[in-house]
Formats: sequence, C-alpha cells, structure tokens
Amino acid sequence: MLSFSTCWNNSRHHDGEAMIDEIVALGFSNIELSHGMTIAKLPGIRKAYAAGKFTCSGVHNYFPSPVEVMIDAPDAYEFTSHRPFDRQRALEMTLKTLELAAEFKAQYLVLHMGSVPMDTKKWTKRLTAMVSEQGRNGAGYAEEKIAFVKKREKIAPLYYQRAIEALGQIAEKAAEYGVKLAVESRSRFEDMPTEREMVRLQDHFADNPWVGYWHDFGHVQLKHNLGLLDHVEWLRRISPHLIGGHLHDVQWPARDHRTPFMGTLDYIELLPFFPQGCPIIWELSPTQKTEDIRDALAVWKHKFPERS
Repeated sequence: MLSFSTCWNNSRHHDGEAMIDEIVALGFSNIELSHGMTIAKLPGIRKAYAAGKFTCSGVHNYFPSPVEVMIDAPDAYEFTSHRPFDRQRALEMTLKTLELAAEFKAQYLVLHMGSVPMDTKKWTKRLTAMVSEQGRNGAGYAEEKIAFVKKREKIAPLYYQRAIEALGQIAEKAAEYGVKLAVESRSRFEDMPTEREMVRLQDHFADNPWVGYWHDFGHVQLKHNLGLLDHVEWLRRISPHLIGGHLHDVQWPARDHRTPFMGTLDYIELLPFFPQGCPIIWELSPTQKTEDIRDALAVWKHKFPERS
C-alpha cells in the first residue's frame, strides 16, 4: 500500500483539510498523519476523513504535538530520559496518539523509543564529516567508528531497559485499540534502538502480535554510508518483523528525505523484502517540490505498479 506523510506540507497549512487536499491532489489517497501537527488542525482532518477524501494508513508519534512544544519535535519527550516527568509525558502523549490512531482506523503507530546521552557533534556528526571529506577509508575513520560503537554499547543497557518497559505498557493499550506498534529504525547511532538492540527488542516481543519493526529507508542508508551496517543484509535479517516503511531518497552521504529517484537508493534491490500490501509511505522534506514529487510518482507507478 502506497501512502504519503503529512510531514511534507504540515508546516505550510493552518487548516487540516487544506493540508489533506494538497496531498490528495498529488495523487495519493492513503495518508500517514505525522508528528509536528498542531491540535488546531484536527477538526479539518476529521472533516476530510469523514468526507472520504483519504484513508489513514497510520500515525506517527506524537500526533498531535504536545501543546507546550512550539516546534516539530517528535523527540521532545523520550522514554529513555533521566527525567521521570519526561518519561511519563512521553507515555501519556503516546496513549493519546493511540486513541486518535484508532479513531482514524490506522493500521500502525510509528514510535521513536529514545536515545542514549551522547553528544552527536562528537560522534555521528563527526563521523559523517569524516566520510564526507575522505570516505570510509580515510585516515583514522575505522578507529573513530569503533570507539563510538564501544562507548555506545557500554552505556546503553539502562536506556534499552527503559525503552522495553515503556513499550510493554504501550503494547497493552495497542492491543485494545487494534493498532500495531511500529518501532522505527533511526538515523543516528546514538538513538535507541541500534540494529543489534532492535533484534533483541523484536525477540523480546516475539509473542506479541502488536509489536513490530518500521524500516526507514533513508535512516538505514545513512548508517550504511557510515559503514555501521549493510542496508540489504539488515533488511534480510529484520524482514520477518516488518510492519512497513518510510521511503525517501538519500544524497551522499547524509542528506535524506529527498524525493524518490533523486538520490542513491536502489529500490529494486530493497523492495523485495517488503511483502505485497505492506505500507510504504513517502516521507519527504518540506523542501521537496510538488512537480518533482508528481514526476517521481509517475516513475514509481511505471516501475512498481504492484506497489502503487
């Protein structure tokens, strides 16, 4: 099932129905309601939904944004935080999002699980700069990367446990609402979970049909570009747990959320891991042009008619 995320045009609209209308005009009838949404847009979204203008493939936490957060910040509150208030607020907002997901008959809720407290300027951003300047075989890169991985794994257990405990609580409500929890692959190695942790997490919930994996094509490609994983092999390993994915392209080495076919991703190589009917959501930057998206959709329908 092909769908389109509201993250592309949310910031340009004050009215939810107008936001939906613009996406429908692109050629999409399935829409993912994404984070960064003000509560003021809900009446218009409900109006468009009641009129049958779109079907809701899924929802991305938090929807709507916490009223006290003035910017699009899906990680404003983390399940892994040292602050009990933040962890509780994250749980409360997620449960409210689940309720709205059920209202719109969403199949899934995409979740960010948090992070470990590491300075991204010192780690992910530094490694990205090194790769951009010298490639993965540059002087000292392997040593820096290994040091990063070792430090991350040393301090991670506490934050992994907090994420697991939160997910367990949310899963109980997900079962009541009939909405699957899709734990997303993240773009930074500091984020929770890493791929090794994702495998452990999926094994932990192996008997729970309401917890699965959400593949972000661009996020995983960024890690691939840093030599932290192999994109194809990772999909091969995790595909039994797939719920769906966010699709966008990547311009080397770390510019993601580009329009499909405008970057380096090989969809022919990656898509076979996604079962027919699996939700694939175009999640594009607000900077991406309408005409480019329309052109890309035409190419997509030609190349992948069975996924259109």
